[in-house]
Amino acid sequence: MRPYEGYVYAYPHKTAYRPLDPRPPLKEVWAGERPGALYVHIPFCEMRCGFCNLFTRTGAPEELVTAYLDTLERQAVQVRDALAETGFTTAAFGGGTPTYLSAGELARLIDLTERTMDVDLARIPLSVETSPATATPDRLSVLVERGTSRISIGVQSFIDEEVRSAVRPQKRAEVEAALDAIRAAGVPVLNIDLIYGIDGQTVESWLHSIEAALAWRPEELYLYPLYVRPLTGLGKQGRAWDDQRLELYRAGRDRLAAAGYEQVSMRMFRLPGTGASTEYRCQTDGMVGLGCGARSYTSGLHYSFEYAVGARHVRSIIDDYVAREDFGVANVGFGLSLDERKRRHLIQSLLQAEGLSRALYLDRFGTDVLEDFPLEALADWLRVDASTVGLTAEGLAHSDAIGPALFSPQVRRLMDEYAPC
Repeated sequence: MRPYEGYVYAYPHKTAYRPLDPRPPLKEVWAGERPGALYVHIPFCEMRCGFCNLFTRTGAPEELVTAYLDTLERQAVQVRDALAETGFTTAAFGGGTPTYLSAGELARLIDLTERTMDVDLARIPLSVETSPATATPDRLSVLVERGTSRISIGVQSFIDEEVRSAVRPQKRAEVEAALDAIRAAGVPVLNIDLIYGIDGQTVESWLHSIEAALAWRPEELYLYPLYVRPLTGLGKQGRAWDDQRLELYRAGRDRLAAAGYEQVSMRMFRLPGTGASTEYRCQTDGMVGLGCGARSYTSGLHYSFEYAVGARHVRSIIDDYVAREDFGVANVGFGLSLDERKRRHLIQSLLQAEGLSRALYLDRFGTDVLEDFPLEALADWLRVDASTVGLTAEGLAHSDAIGPALFSPQVRRLMDEYAPC
């Protein structure tokens, strides 16, 4: 089993979604469901990195941004009308790069989100993604004043040559200025994203970037393996480097452990006692997604708009979104059977360092997880006791193989049949 099959940030992946026929009204989709999380997607960036496969557009003109916010408000009003309750316990602005918006546009985004969705973003954990070029004091001031509790910044590497190799035009001085500004703004939780597996990267250069990040004592660090995917700049090179990435991962993991960080998942490392507390649990709670690149999910249906990576198709989807008036139905999605709900619970739990609670699974489904999924093929990577099924340290290192291995045949088939665009 290759250690790097794919990053499982959600199950099923959007490439398993298909047009829904008939398109169910959101009032039916959300009947009896608890939303839990609120996610707002801003599909704009100042540049597109060579490894990026996100749904994003570069160089959006101001009039498009204004039109997008207008449409976001129309969507939010209709979505809120479909919800029996809000009761959000956590929120995030992602993208793209939400701080592509100006300070005034960020204030408008927060205002419209709070007003339409009946939520006070200062009273729940709010995470916002940013970039070195857009983490400016005026934008950060708005975010902090309005209650943002976490800022996540994609640094990727502190070595300019590595950044250029990853097709990301930034300078270390710009990164350090952004980190200084975030710390000066007083955001409670700073997360720094780093990438390993860049062409020419060594253990020494990788640890250099980690040491540079540790100088800001971030509350969180995410260590991402570099993937090359179709339709991304680096994806056209077709290289594989599993052994190198595993070596770099282990070196980074061990260094962060020595620095006092606890491992939350293969990617996430956190200073003990610094995370924002939330009642949200992705295995059992739903998520409301706003924006043309956002996905939403309930216990029985995951849905979104059309998905694309290629620039031309992304622009077309954004243009269709800003022209849309009707947001009262789910358009593209995947309905989860009981087996798929069990499988999702297993995957989302097992890939966390704390593992899966057998009692929570039993309470939710009425069966023991090992009766439903014996997991013999993963035995060497599992730790099992009366209360928990979890991954060993080496199992966590192979999360990107274990997650895809647990996908259902139907989801695998749909993902295989998906034609990237």
